[in-house]
Amino acid sequence: MRCNDEICSALPSPAWVPPAACEYLAHTEMGLPIRALARQLGCHPSTVMRRIRRYELRRDDPLVDEALTYLGALCCAPVTAVSRAETGNETDEPVGRRNMTILFKPEAELCDEVTLQKEGCRILRRLTETGAILVIAVGMEKAAVLRQASDGQTTRIATLDRSVAQAFALKDWISVVQDGKVTTYRITHAGRSALKRMLAGAERARTGLAEAQTPFAAQHGDWSETDIEDEDSPGKRRRVRYNMAESPVVALSRRRDKDGTPFLAPDLVAAAERLREDFELAQMGPRVTQNWERFLTAGVRGGPGHAQQANGPQGARERVALALRDLGPGLGDMVLRCCCFLEGLEATEKRMNWSARSGKIVLRIALMRLARHYEDTYGKGGALIG
Repeated sequence: MRCNDEICSALPSPAWVPPAACEYLAHTEMGLPIRALARQLGCHPSTVMRRIRRYELRRDDPLVDEALTYLGALCCAPVTAVSRAETGNETDEPVGRRNMTILFKPEAELCDEVTLQKEGCRILRRLTETGAILVIAVGMEKAAVLRQASDGQTTRIATLDRSVAQAFALKDWISVVQDGKVTTYRITHAGRSALKRMLAGAERARTGLAEAQTPFAAQHGDWSETDIEDEDSPGKRRRVRYNMAESPVVALSRRRDKDGTPFLAPDLVAAAERLREDFELAQMGPRVTQNWERFLTAGVRGGPGHAQQANGPQGARERVALALRDLGPGLGDMVLRCCCFLEGLEATEKRMNWSARSGKIVLRIALMRLARHYEDTYGKGGALIG
């Protein structure tokens, strides 16, 4: 449950400050009781207490402690006494509620939302590199991003203001790895998710996409770009963006054996994507009521020649059925779940009652059989879709 707008608006803090941090400051600096906060938020007092305690424990982080101290300094001058002295009006409002009105100190400078988004996209992208860390020391106005190479040499690849680093720590985008005179930080899972949202927002702004997008959808993807043939301009290729994490096969293809070769060869990945394209073209998804058992048994109408020349959903349905029948039970189930339903390897192993970490071996064997089926039935590069 997010913080109440009344609490957040009462704090002279930027919009990027997490709601739980606003609750912490409202309790510790403004004196608002936990039960009063819970009534305003519409939740149980224990929920508010856990949020406040979490930020209290995080004050061991020097950047978090500096950020909370900085924000707390903006909350230490209530205006209720000044207003009563000037106006002569008394009020029976509770103390906690009166302290919700706070003097803002204009001389205090904090990282604003625009700077945080700009620096976040630049610095978090650097922190995702292998061996990258963020270091900062007491008294330093700047923080540095260092990267250690395989030969042991350390290179500085970016610098940022201390106020930006404080915002990163307060939003839990970075976490302490080693503390001391020089504190070391690494990017967290929340930081990686925030970077994906920033990159997705920049991509929408660049392409001029006007439709409303869900702000947290892009953080679950692993986006990359590739070149495909342009349908409108034959002979030319255009660059498209796709989600590599959407297919378990693509994720598994990035793994490498001990000798450095990819676990799944490119022709195996192409066979998996070919089956998935037929599956989508055949409109055999979960939204269409189908009996999946009949695709793994005999009785499919038409032979290879018919399946090769048939077009549209019917032809794609026959090609999928022919491929699954050639693979047989077990291997056919594996490619159907992983390539078509995009089911993870662990979930498939559990459904099939297989031992752990055996699914990737079975999947590779199934894709080998599938690639041989396409080559024997249609020829190399034959019966392509589109």
